Amino acid sequence: MAKTTDRPSPADTITNAIIDKLESGVRPWVKPWRPGLGGRPLRATGDPYKGINCFWLWLCAEGAGYHSRTWMTYKQSQALGGQVREGERSQIAIFYKSYSKTVESPVTGDTTDEMRRVLRSYAVFNADQIEGLPEKFYPCPVSVVAPDDALPDRAERFLDALPAKVHQSGDRAFYDRVADSITMPPVELFSTRAYFASTLAHEAGHWTGHPDRLNREFGRKFGDNAYAFEELCALSGQSAPSATLH
Repeated sequence: MAKTTDRPSPADTITNAIIDKLESGVRPWVKPWRPGLGGRPLRATGDPYKGINCFWLWLCAEGAGYHSRTWMTYKQSQALGGQVREGERSQIAIFYKSYSKTVESPVTGDTTDEMRRVLRSYAVFNADQIEGLPEKFYPCPVSVVAPDDALPDRAERFLDALPAKVHQSGDRAFYDRVADSITMPPVELFSTRAYFASTLAHEAGHWTGHPDRLNREFGRKFGDNAYAFEELCALSGQSAPSATLH
């Protein structure tokens, strides 16, 4: 009996993740923070990944909030003196394996050797999931916020009084309606603290639409009427505080 499995193929895994991103839409403003990863994903050897692995591992790092660019297998981490933390989940990296197959012509009966390629995957972990690696695998955060950059008192009071759950990690600013929490890039990535507070005010506008608060319809996809209305609500919430921040 043939063995069956419900496990998606590597191609399906990546394709479905891309579709989910496209359906979730894109925030219609320019990021006031710099990207945290700073380049293509790297192998343990320091060589950059190519092709779809670049996009895919960027996507994984962004979603998990990783700051390191380096990915490696479990065995590679052990060879470098590291240990994957208990409970961490791996991601896939893909490659094409070539092989030769003898094919017989149905017309002449002659046989020829044809080269075939098949998509394969292997498990990798981000350096942020691994303890004990050499320091070069862990990025040193560099703040772009000036030491004397301070917010006006009104803006400080707004941030201190905001009752929402706010996490600082990764390279995205978004409100998660299921978890009812806001995720922000670390304040050190913003050019000014005012931009951080203004962006947080925008996401707090989305936070007010939760069913336990104003119970707005968020929209199912980018561009539909409910999505557009929700963005207008969040932008109006952002504009009032931000007017006093600069």
